[in-house]
Amino acid sequence: MLDRITSLLGDEADNLLNHRCKTIDQSRLHLPGGDFVDRIHGISDRNPQVLRNLQALINHGRLGGTGYLSLLPVDQGVEHSAGASFAPNPDYFDPENIVKLAMEGGCNGVASTLGVLASVSRKYAHKIPFIVKINHNELLSYPNRYRRNHTGRSWKSVMPLPVPMSWAWCVCCGATCVMMPSRKMARIIMLPAILLVRRTTSG
Repeated sequence: MLDRITSLLGDEADNLLNHRCKTIDQSRLHLPGGDFVDRIHGISDRNPQVLRNLQALINHGRLGGTGYLSLLPVDQGVEHSAGASFAPNPDYFDPENIVKLAMEGGCNGVASTLGVLASVSRKYAHKIPFIVKINHNELLSYPNRYRRNHTGRSWKSVMPLPVPMSWAWCVCCGATCVMMPSRKMARIIMLPAILLVRRTTSG
């Protein structure tokens, strides 16, 4: 395997594979491991359910117990349509096949939008950890407004919905992204932070 990696890297192989950082000693780093939640998060103020969910992610899949995560992220929704990703392979227009692919690949978890996970939650939420991708952007309207969704309502009125809903569907984590630049940048950064605090508090 190493020989193949070396050949793929070509002339950069030696620099990339043998690089040693001299700025910060490795003894000062918090390295991944099966005990990462205990070492790093266990002393924090995080809800015990959050700690349980983080540990579930770490323990699942072919990398289970190593502290490393292999996640399958599929952003299928009003920002990136399924056609943009799956036109060459239409089987993956079906959300169930996204989850099956993550399971067959031995991933620690699958990350996707609320609708994708909700449509298969009863069948798969207990088989692989779910990560809901909370989105603030959509590409259905023109010009792009960064803070509206497909319902036409403001981001503020819609974004809180995934928090209790994802908890009910046993989603173990949440994630979001921020599109830069935007005239509403401060608000766009603040609102997902508030929502993730709510999600952390509820577990």
